[in-house]
Amino acid sequence: MSTEIRGLNEECGIFGIWNHPSAAHITYYGLHSLQHRGQEGAGIVSTDGVTLKGHRNLGLLADVFKHGELDDLIGKSAIGHVRYATAGGKSLSNVQPFLFHFHNSSLALAHNGNLINAQTLRQELEAEGAIFQTSSDTEVLAHLLKRSQTGSFVEDLKVALNKVKGGFAYMLLTENELIAALDPNGFRPLSIGKIGGSYVIASETCAFDTVGAEFVRDVEPGELIIINDDGLHIEKFTEDVKHSICSMEYVYFARPDSNIAGINVHSARKRMGKRLAQEAFVEADVVTGVPDSSISAAIGYAEETGIPYELGLIKNRYVARTFIEPSQELREQGVKMKLSAVRGVVEGKRVVMIDDSIVRGTTSRRIVQLLREAGAAEVHVRIASPPLAFPCFYGIDIQTRSELIAANYSVDEICRIIGADSLTYLSEDGLVEAVGKPYPDEPYGGLCMAYFNGDYPTELFDYEKEYLASLEAESR
Repeated sequence: MSTEIRGLNEECGIFGIWNHPSAAHITYYGLHSLQHRGQEGAGIVSTDGVTLKGHRNLGLLADVFKHGELDDLIGKSAIGHVRYATAGGKSLSNVQPFLFHFHNSSLALAHNGNLINAQTLRQELEAEGAIFQTSSDTEVLAHLLKRSQTGSFVEDLKVALNKVKGGFAYMLLTENELIAALDPNGFRPLSIGKIGGSYVIASETCAFDTVGAEFVRDVEPGELIIINDDGLHIEKFTEDVKHSICSMEYVYFARPDSNIAGINVHSARKRMGKRLAQEAFVEADVVTGVPDSSISAAIGYAEETGIPYELGLIKNRYVARTFIEPSQELREQGVKMKLSAVRGVVEGKRVVMIDDSIVRGTTSRRIVQLLREAGAAEVHVRIASPPLAFPCFYGIDIQTRSELIAANYSVDEICRIIGADSLTYLSEDGLVEAVGKPYPDEPYGGLCMAYFNGDYPTELFDYEKEYLASLEAESR
């Protein structure tokens, strides 16, 4: 994927359902509402209680299942996955759910997140004779699971889960159980819902609205959710837990109609915009947000300042992704095709452009240029999160500081690079307060703020040496 024009990408979305006559179809609709979490591949595995059967492929969900493949996935239970690659390459072998067949059973496995000790575990497993079929860190759990010999599948899984480190929301399907597990920090959202007598689990609550499910509860860090014909059972695989919800879920990744830890994402983003207005007011004629994730913050900024909110930028939803273009010139043309500035709104006006984050700066520079080409007299950029200056190792595809413009330039320098008249970011405290501190007694109200301040809530394991070396090199 090109590093010239792209934003942040979250790894995946997962969905599962137990005890529904149209399990695969319900899973399809649930995954469709999670498509924003991954567009590179999709898959579904179902079970009729005897056999597990799956279909997966590269591409968007609708393309993967456009030839009637859903009708072959019979059974009352299913899990599904939409993928964006962070660990492992973009190939069919890495598209999930993975389906493993053993001599007396089968297992389907889907994962959202990133393991920070996967490389070490993989080397240890290979030294013991394991043969990996993919380059994905997800496969590590299956090997660990089969090597634990407690005599109980659930106990084997607990042993395996205590060996993997990092960010993970797992979903497993066997002939007679659907199991979900969330890492001890709860980096990724995961929730339980119910449709009549059927239980569903999804990465975001927006999937429940799509399939007509009622929200039951969030999965808590360190929990193991076991669903079978006897109902829903909750166990712990560890008591050593600390809430560290990825703050970028609220800022950027999650859909605005989702709730995370009881907090509505749209409402949180709107509060970010209001707080940004308090911290960084500027005289202007119109406020506009970069579609789609910044619109809520832009509305909040406009309400707080009294400056009219206008659709100064329009998104074209029928354009291929820009990273596939073979040259910088064509990639920049792709951005212009994706976004259009509305001349009738911005011409001759002082514009406040609200965005959720600046990653590399190239896209921001292009959008500022679009507004100027449409006649904007001034363009003031306001970012509804702090400067993104540190890599994420828990499931976002930014793992070096060299990729991040805020790690290498001051705010004033970034302002000049993107061609804005002024640039201000939301403060760290402002973000924490705007989200609403879902867990007020824990650091940062239960959020992971490492991307902004480098305060990682876990050891970095495989990444530690490389990360510290990069920091030392920058300090020279």
